[in-house]
Formats: sequence, structure tokens, C-alpha cells
Amino acid sequence: MHDSDWHSGLSAPYDPILRQRLNNRRRLQESWCTRACSALLLCVATAFALQAQTFRKLHNFDYTGGAEPMAALLQGTDGNLYGTTYEGGANGYTGTVFKITIGGTLTTLYSFCSQSNCGDGQWPYGALIQGIDGNFYGTTAYGGASNFYGTVFKITPSGTLTTLHSFDNSEGGYPLAGLLQTADGNLYGTTSDYGPNGDGTVFKITPSGALTTLYSFCSQPGCTDGRDPYAALVLGGDGNLYGTTVSGGAAGFCASSDGCGTVFKITPSGTLTTLHSFEGTDGAAPFAGLIQAPDGNLYGVAAYGGTNNACPTGCGTIFTITPGGTLTTLYNFCSQDGCTDGYLPYAGLTLGNDGNLYGSTEYGGDDGAGTAFKITPGGMRTTLYNFCSQSNCTDGGVPVAALIQDTNGKLYGTTPFGGAGFSCAPYACGTVFSLSASLRPFVETEPASAKIDRPIDVLGTNLNGATSVTFNGTAATFTVVSSSLITTAVPAGATTGTVQVVTPGGTLSSNVPFHVLQ
Repeated sequence: MHDSDWHSGLSAPYDPILRQRLNNRRRLQESWCTRACSALLLCVATAFALQAQTFRKLHNFDYTGGAEPMAALLQGTDGNLYGTTYEGGANGYTGTVFKITIGGTLTTLYSFCSQSNCGDGQWPYGALIQGIDGNFYGTTAYGGASNFYGTVFKITPSGTLTTLHSFDNSEGGYPLAGLLQTADGNLYGTTSDYGPNGDGTVFKITPSGALTTLYSFCSQPGCTDGRDPYAALVLGGDGNLYGTTVSGGAAGFCASSDGCGTVFKITPSGTLTTLHSFEGTDGAAPFAGLIQAPDGNLYGVAAYGGTNNACPTGCGTIFTITPGGTLTTLYNFCSQDGCTDGYLPYAGLTLGNDGNLYGSTEYGGDDGAGTAFKITPGGMRTTLYNFCSQSNCTDGGVPVAALIQDTNGKLYGTTPFGGAGFSCAPYACGTVFSLSASLRPFVETEPASAKIDRPIDVLGTNLNGATSVTFNGTAATFTVVSSSLITTAVPAGATTGTVQVVTPGGTLSSNVPFHVLQ
């Protein structure tokens, strides 16, 4: 495989339909898997004691209830987890929205293509968010009323879906990422393809469905501003949005100087600044988005590139970048013999309440089908789990979605392949799992920043009987709605810092500082 081969397989603007685009990625991954002697079906039956103590499979998908979950889960205000499957469901290979309890009971809330000609969308690839109105919002990569370029949708917790917008190619198409809601109530997202310049867009959409294209990639000569944004945006503490593009940027080793991808900043009004162009040795093709840590820096992964040559086009990296654009590589994958540390980090990172970062690799590890790992902000990496370590990969394999940390302290995630049964032959239909990493319970605020008097939801576990809620030491008036939800408002005099909730079981602190906006 030549350096340009992976890029041509992923360079979707020239593919006639999204299906071909994603199939190209899958064929590429299978090729990588074969080259590294790590094919999914070669998983061995050895299970390590540490894994048996920390890993629990919660659900096997069976196609009729969904298949191939590609997106991260979301903890809802009711304490349940919500997610999407890319395929399966009542209408065939069209995808679903589901709810699952932390005990593993799954309910399919919606099967896409329930409307004529899939006007409600098809193939949800990105994660859901829960809006300030309590409803969930997401995207489908295909389908819709306008020539099948994808949709933005709203769905109630009980499963009533409303299509807010159907994309046409003039404004962007094939949104592969979830959305971001800011304090003004608007939603922000990306399309991976099309738009005025043909290489993807950043857009804003109101909760009622009015869409504005904020930026069209490849607006600069040679696409030095980037192209093909696959990932969701993140809101920085400075009020700007940050994201990545899979290709484009200044020349690197990738695909005849077509660019190895970028990190960018964009204002809510649409002014874009390219913070970094990957060069190959520092990473390439960042499919995942970024997270911002309490130190103010952004952290992310690049699926390819790096300094290790065990993989044909590099095995991937973990990096940190300042808001000003100074990038540091924290880790190069396949640094261990046989790539037992994993390679191809397709999924993004999550910040644990212990200050460490958690993520996964799609391939590599002791059993070839990927790993879950922890890495410190200083770059010390530890493998937490090797996927496909159970016979016939019943624990799942090749994770592509980010882990999330539930307020009970555990990590939760999905795998698109593996699990019990082979109704999605030859790989089975995927799983939902939990992973204990000895992290403490915490509380999470929605949103994570707001002005004084702004209503705030505080998510947690075992919140009944709470006696105090404080914002960086300033007491707030609050209502305990359920064991998983407290409603409050930012109190007068509050400053940026930790939110704490005192319960009969102890004091719970927020996983990240709450930012009080002026």
C-alpha cells in the first residue's frame, strides 16, 4: 500500500455516494488489519484477569434492533445512556436511535427510513446531544428530502422524531459528526462533503431548523484551510469553536501534497483560522474531534501518521495543541512490539475526572481487534483492555467511537463488530460495554458554561437527599428532580471553578470546571 492509497480511499468528495465512501474506509481498515496479522476472526480466546474484573458487555446488537454502532454514547438527564446504530433496525440497514440502561436493557426508540424515500434520514453516524429543552439532537449521514445528502433531526426521549433540515449539495452534505449546542441555544456542526467549494462545511442551525453555512472548506488555494471535516466541534473556553479536517492543509507526505489534515478554530460568526497542518510525522487524518482540558489546551488523535513505520502510512498519534496552535505529539502508536499498544486511533479522547485521558484504538493490542487505553497529559499510556480477548470476539472488536465516562465513574462505549451471534455475518453486529478504571463518581453540568441566573442541569448518581450545591464555593438554590438530576441556576457572585454537590453518600465534584460567562 502506497502513502496515497489510504487518502484516495478516504477522499470522499469524488465518491458518487456516501455508501461507497464508507465502504472504502472499511476495506482499507480490513487491509490494514490483514497486513498487521490482526484480522478480527483471528482473535484468540485468552482473557486476562484484569480484563475480567473491569470489562462488562451490556448488550449484543442483533440487526433488527440495530447494528454497527459507530458513535459515542450519551448520558441523559434520566440516567440512561442514548446512542445510534449506523445500520439495522426495523427498516433494514438504515440505522436506529436507542436507549440503554446501565444494567443493559436496550430499547429501540426509532428506526430510520420510516418515511417514504427515507425522508427522515438514513445511517446516523454521529453521536447524539441532549439539548437544553430536554430533547435529543443528531444527524444522519444520508437520506432526507433533498437528494439524500443527510439530515439534522430532533427526537424526544420517548422516540418522536422531527426532521429539522435536509441538506442539499449546495450547502454541504453527508454530516458524519454530531452537533454542539452553545449557550445561545443554537446548534453547530460540520458536513464532510459538498458545500460551495465541494469539500465540506461548518454550519449553524437553530432548534427550529433554520440553517446557515458559516464556512466552506477549500476556500484557500490548494485547500490549505483543510477539507473533509468528519468530526464534531468543541466549544473552547474563549467562546470559539475548534475542530479538525481529515485532509487538506499545507503540503505533507499525504497523497501528492493533498494535505494530511488540519486543526482549526472558527468564531461563531464564521471566521476560520488554521491552527495546524499535519505533516505526517506528527500525525495524519484526524477523524476525531478535540477536547479541551482544564489546562486550556486541546487534545486529540490522528488516525495515521507518526514516527513508527510498522504500519504502511503510520500507526497514529495522540497530540496536544494550544489554542494558539503549538502542537506536541504525546504518543506514537505501535511503539510496542507487535503493536500490542494498538494502532489506528479512529475515536476521540474523553477526559476522566482523574485528569487523565481515555480512548481506544481500532486495531492492534494483544488480540488484534483494538484496545482501550489511558494516557496522562504527560504522555504515559496504559492499556486498559484488549478487545476480542474472549472466544469468537463475543466481547466486541474494532472500536471506532469515543468512550464516555458516566457520572457513576465507569467508562462506557460501543464496538461496531463482534458480540454474540453472527446475524451480521461474518463479524456479528456489535456491542455496548462498560469498563471500570477505578474512577470516582462525579457530577456533570449541562451546559458547562453559562451566565449568572442561567438554568443548569446537574447530572449525577444517587443524588437523592442532596443538601448543598455550590459553584466554586457559592451556594445555589436547587431542586432534586431524581436520583440522576438536579436543576439549579448559576448563583449571583459565582466564579469559574468546580461545582460540588453534597449528598448523604459524600461530596461529588464536577469533572471539569464550570465557566461563568460575563
